[in-house]
Amino acid sequence: MSQLIEDYALIGDTQTAALVGRDGSLDWLCVPRFDSGSCFAKLIGDDDHGRWLMAPEGEVIATSRRYRDRTMVLETELTTVDGTVRLTDFMPPRHHHPRVVRVVTGVEGQVRMRSELVIRFEYGQDIPWVRSTERGLHAIAGPNSLSLDSPVRFYGRDMRSEARFTVGAGEKVPMVLSWHLSHEDEPFVLDVDRALNEAVEWWEQWCNGVEEVHGDWQDAVLRSLMTLKALTYSPTGGIVAAPTTSLPEDLGGVRNWDYRYCWVRDATLTLDALIEAGCRDEAEAWMGWLARAAAGAPDQLQIMYGSAGERRLTEFEVPWLPGYEDSRPVRVGNAASGQFQLDVYGELMDAVDRARSHDIELHPVLWRVQRALMDFVEHHWSDPDDGIWEVRGPRRHFTHSKVMAWVAFDRAVRAVERDRLDGPVEAWRAARDAVHAEVLTKGWDDRRQAFTQYYGSDSLDASLLMIPLVGFLPANDPRVISTVEAIQRELMVDGLVLRYQNSSGVDGLPGSEGAFLPCTFWLADCLAAMGRVEEATTIFKRLVALANDVGLISEEYDPVRKRLAGNFPQAFTHVGLINTARQLAVVSQTPAAGD
Repeated sequence: MSQLIEDYALIGDTQTAALVGRDGSLDWLCVPRFDSGSCFAKLIGDDDHGRWLMAPEGEVIATSRRYRDRTMVLETELTTVDGTVRLTDFMPPRHHHPRVVRVVTGVEGQVRMRSELVIRFEYGQDIPWVRSTERGLHAIAGPNSLSLDSPVRFYGRDMRSEARFTVGAGEKVPMVLSWHLSHEDEPFVLDVDRALNEAVEWWEQWCNGVEEVHGDWQDAVLRSLMTLKALTYSPTGGIVAAPTTSLPEDLGGVRNWDYRYCWVRDATLTLDALIEAGCRDEAEAWMGWLARAAAGAPDQLQIMYGSAGERRLTEFEVPWLPGYEDSRPVRVGNAASGQFQLDVYGELMDAVDRARSHDIELHPVLWRVQRALMDFVEHHWSDPDDGIWEVRGPRRHFTHSKVMAWVAFDRAVRAVERDRLDGPVEAWRAARDAVHAEVLTKGWDDRRQAFTQYYGSDSLDASLLMIPLVGFLPANDPRVISTVEAIQRELMVDGLVLRYQNSSGVDGLPGSEGAFLPCTFWLADCLAAMGRVEEATTIFKRLVALANDVGLISEEYDPVRKRLAGNFPQAFTHVGLINTARQLAVVSQTPAAGD
């Protein structure tokens, strides 16, 4: 059985990432990329589906862990009656081969250790041929190969490799696991001390470029920014939503999705988070990824792409994996990539608008791409779509989708008026006004005094919190205020916001889900914009407290079981933390009227 989601910590090399449990078991790793097949899949399976355990043989009576200073180097201290060891885990920033480095250091006493290496390629299915070498072990199955460099000898037993060794105070036992294509030579032997020093220096230098603009929350923000950096596919600048697949939104249910891809929807808020923190290189790389991914026929714009811009993200189920706490099915790929979601056009236009306003370097062809996209939106904004939440029920006229169509026209008009680009601005103004008028008429329920999930519905939706945040209406508009207050009354559980009521059946799926943490950050943003700063701060503190002991947070929170849910760590949630912290820092420094 896997541990609680919050019991995991992340290490990564900016091309893939691993999850290490509090017990010293590395339970998830896909190589060589985030979206490649896994070699360790215990996270959504069991021991036989792959893991790398490093732990004392005796009972552990105390555990503590942290990231070393401002790095993604994880240090876990494990104490037994015989002594204490420190387990240092990290992945060197990628050069060519992905590597996991694990170093056991004796802190005090004499501790008997065991290591169990269970390699299973392709999501726990492919059992490799493993042989001993002078360096340690070599495993191969099809195109995949792993080399283990170890000073202690491993022995094979029941299709797994095991080692026993003792560590005394001051002693170190380093091990390095490296992936390579099976037809290539093994990677060179890594100098572990040098690699560790270089990894620490690399992260420290990166953190030195982060601007301190987030007030009292700078430490939490810095860890969130580092998480975003770790979730970046460095060759392209794409940022994956999470390094995992199928961690459930509903424990034991079917709401299990693959999030190892890049969502266009995340573009604007991610860009804001990076720019305001001074991470301009990452912002420019993210915009470069977005421009390349969006290029092509406007009607083929997808809501998500692979980390290099791949479009075919075919979804299939993995029946041999039992899922995290029996949450089935386990899915690879994401069928929502083929959905029609109108809002994505607005999000792309808004992201480019933000980039231009901050002088982010953009490819000259991007405006031509935008104009082609706007021609498509002009002819299709009145069509029903699948909505922001990627519902698997029938298409509807979702209010949020129409609001984001308005955003697309509004940002296109701004590009002509502010940036002096050429385009049919009169037609765009007319379309913008038409969308605005329709939303105010059809998206508003006069009886409920709130905007509703879709035209003709009386249901609420947390995506409507974006109405003031994108400028569709000001935060002090009575319709915005009453909608926000309705969401607070009906969609809040344990101080956190649900996306919508699952009982409405709008998503076409059985079961329910936890509170959606990015939406709760949006609520705090709305309240802050409305002048209710103390209330916004209380919600923000509640959210920050949900992060685990090393500052990582998932997509959702189960208010009944009081635990994290959904894929982990979730980039969009960390983006929300960064942006809300920035907004609260700004409003706290803004003098009140009359001061």
